[in-house]
Amino acid sequence: MSCGALFTDHYELTMSAAYLAEGRTGEAVFELFFRKLPPTRSYAVAAGIEDALDFLERFRFRSEEVDWLRSRGIFDEGFLEKLHGIRFTGDVQALPEGTIVFENEPILQVVAPIVEAQLVETFLINQIHMQTVIASKAARVVEAAQGRTVIDFGCRRAHGLDAGLHLARCSYLVGATGTSLLEAGMRYGIPTFGTMAHSYIQAHDDESRAFEVFAGIFPGTTILVDTYDTLEGVRKVVELLRKPACAEHVQAIRIDSGDLAESARAARAILDEAGCGHVRIFVSSDLDEFAVARLVASGASVDGFGVGTRMATSADAPTLDVAYKLVAYDGRGRTKLSSSKVIHPGRKQVFRQAEGAVLRRDVIGRHDEAIDGEPLLVPMMRGGRRLAPREPLATARERAARGRRSLPPALRAVETKAHHPVSFSAGLEADLEAVRAALVRRH
Repeated sequence: MSCGALFTDHYELTMSAAYLAEGRTGEAVFELFFRKLPPTRSYAVAAGIEDALDFLERFRFRSEEVDWLRSRGIFDEGFLEKLHGIRFTGDVQALPEGTIVFENEPILQVVAPIVEAQLVETFLINQIHMQTVIASKAARVVEAAQGRTVIDFGCRRAHGLDAGLHLARCSYLVGATGTSLLEAGMRYGIPTFGTMAHSYIQAHDDESRAFEVFAGIFPGTTILVDTYDTLEGVRKVVELLRKPACAEHVQAIRIDSGDLAESARAARAILDEAGCGHVRIFVSSDLDEFAVARLVASGASVDGFGVGTRMATSADAPTLDVAYKLVAYDGRGRTKLSSSKVIHPGRKQVFRQAEGAVLRRDVIGRHDEAIDGEPLLVPMMRGGRRLAPREPLATARERAARGRRSLPPALRAVETKAHHPVSFSAGLEADLEAVRAALVRRH
């Protein structure tokens, strides 16, 4: 969904008006990061960066937005007139989408005149937070499935249209096979899947007839078998496949209720005994990574999973402690005096260190420090313009897959949380102490 410059909090405008009133127009550096991972997470997957760049590139106040602000009677005419001419003219460094990210590591860094950098805060947090949460949850579902099909079924219970679309995109980004949402398929080129709901079966007087008609219209389809009696539904599919004209019409069955593991085992036995070993078993119903992992561990004959509400809402961990903080202004590092929410001053870079193909540790250092490892933050914008076109989703998807493969097994585990070492360089720690000491002297 497209939003204008008023997708911002009230205080961003009052601060901006005050900055301009006092002539405070110097260059600011803001960094967006999260402070800690939820109890069930060992890593996160950065997402939302492409939408952030799109927003920054088109950022402007429309006449109707300025007129509405004028009607509020809060801001003077001089400030309102200045809003007409504000564009984002800054630079952006960020993690490419699909990058594995840990606590305190900048996901995005904005270097711009302070008013510009301040006004875009709300949108940047909103989009990067939401999409990173969803991508991180979906990555765990894909991990739990261990190579089996995962399809996003969650748009109808996502928190709004924007969330439903981003769920489809972010789940595909981290390795899901596709989505049920056609709008996402059209927008993002994601494969779409879907056959029937229980209502289709219920609308017929005879379940077998419903199966035969649908399979005849859509050869190679998936049949929903649990509307009345799951195993009886499987037997009816077998009978359908015994008809010469329908022998190849059913590719899979779907089970959407009851004891999924036991039903899948019994269904597999019925199908195999009837010589229908080619028919796959797909399950859905209140799934998340924990349920998927249990099904896989049980040895149930499940070939794919439709995952909806719990992935769409990231039910067990719906938020990250995301912050967008000023770390430098007018050429000087900035922080605040807080023991619980430490802000290291100055522009930063994240250096990722590995042993062979396995990730071992990250070091957050000054942006111009020489530290061993791969620097993760890359230039995305200069002077308010993208340095490259929007990245293909397939490229980000491959990056996410490589990132997950690089994680040690403990970090990839679904049921337990592991810690990845992230440290600040000695140079950054010294900068923090120097800025703090200066603040204490002044205050």
